Amino acid sequence: MKSSAIYSPYTALTLKTVGVVMIVSSLLDFIILAIPFNPLRTDWQIGFVTQLVDRGIIPMVGIALLVVGHWIANASGASPAEPRSAVQDLRFWAFILASLLGLIFLVLVPLHFNNIRMQSNQALEQISKKASTLETQLDNQSKQVDALVKDPQKLSELDKAIASGQVQGEQLARLQALKQQLQSFKQDPQTLNQQVEQAQTKIRSERLAAEKQTRTGALKLGLRTGLNSLLLAIGYIVIGWTGFRSLGNSR
Repeated sequence: MKSSAIYSPYTALTLKTVGVVMIVSSLLDFIILAIPFNPLRTDWQIGFVTQLVDRGIIPMVGIALLVVGHWIANASGASPAEPRSAVQDLRFWAFILASLLGLIFLVLVPLHFNNIRMQSNQALEQISKKASTLETQLDNQSKQVDALVKDPQKLSELDKAIASGQVQGEQLARLQALKQQLQSFKQDPQTLNQQVEQAQTKIRSERLAAEKQTRTGALKLGLRTGLNSLLLAIGYIVIGWTGFRSLGNSR
């Protein structure tokens, strides 16, 4: 009993101090996370909300330590006289903060899901545009190659350029490879169509893979942050309102 009487006030004071420090430091951290402040940018909102939710449990732990420290002080008889009003009680402000954070995290749930949806749609649109551009380029290149194959004058000019000796090194190797390729296309026109179809299949498969990866990433990020934000909102609201009720009953 004597040991309990000695250490209970110290334990209560330690828990209260740690709780206050955790609350204040986490609020300062939230402010720093918002720098630079660009609330109109979707990517900034997603990054800020994600980091905010990841650190959202810290103030809750601080509030819990503060309440437990106050309870230990009361149980050990080391607590000072009750303040004359609730405003003078540190727990009152902690419960206000809990209610406010609960409301904020609740609002962040639909906001985050909407931002993720918008970002995902933009990424899917960019993927679609990139694939369409590649297919257009492929179509133009196939038409140019087909025109070369059907134009004897162009093939003759290519032969003259190779035979002239003015082209050397890597450029000569490219012209020789082009000549062999054109000759193979001329002998078997289906070869060009097959290569074009293979290239189109590759572009489309890469597009589908990129779209699947984008949707999966958006779903995982949305669920992870959104559900955690909802859980934090419920926890803070419960702490806040039950805390106010306990303060009212104790008074």
